[in-house]
Amino acid sequence: MADAPQEGELVDAFRALATPLISDNLARVPGAVGLRPFHRVSSVMAGRALTVRTRPGDNQFIHRALDLLQPGDVIVVDGGGYEGRALVGEIMTSVAASRGAAGIVIDGAIRDAGAIGRNPFPCFARSAIHLGPYKDGPGAINVPVCIGGMVVGPGDIVVGDEDGVVAFPIDDAAALLAAVRAQEARETEIMQSIRENRYQGAYARAAGGGH
Repeated sequence: MADAPQEGELVDAFRALATPLISDNLARVPGAVGLRPFHRVSSVMAGRALTVRTRPGDNQFIHRALDLLQPGDVIVVDGGGYEGRALVGEIMTSVAASRGAAGIVIDGAIRDAGAIGRNPFPCFARSAIHLGPYKDGPGAINVPVCIGGMVVGPGDIVVGDEDGVVAFPIDDAAALLAAVRAQEARETEIMQSIRENRYQGAYARAAGGGH
């Protein structure tokens, strides 16, 4: 029997998988609604969640999180969905990238959208605005947070791509990975059948016209 994948191997494996496939195999329940990529998307973001809860429009605790992050962390910020002030911009995303972060996810707004858009460092948010943040607190780090209606716990695996962001507990990752890979193989076969003009849709198969 093969050894179970190590934590780092699991994260790396999800970096090769699309969020719709992951979402399908989480019963299509968890997923951050309303967040989109602002960076130049060139690959899938995957890492462990370093969670931050902050007062809407205030980024003091995001600065604190930058001093705590470990390589491979995704900084996940519950900013209450407030879009009236930017919580991060080019400087903070550059600091996060220089310290080895895998990405940053903001349930709120960013600024310096042009600079972030030219950069491959993953940055997901609701919107962009020029108005800067307060820096007074309060806040909390490494507590459960909610971003776009999705609960994220400290250390959860967070995956993001062009379709958005999804997260799940590390304890569920190995079984989820197997299920996602199986669906990926099925969909690869479906695409091949379309190219070969032999595809029969779900209704035809249900009626006995296919497998």
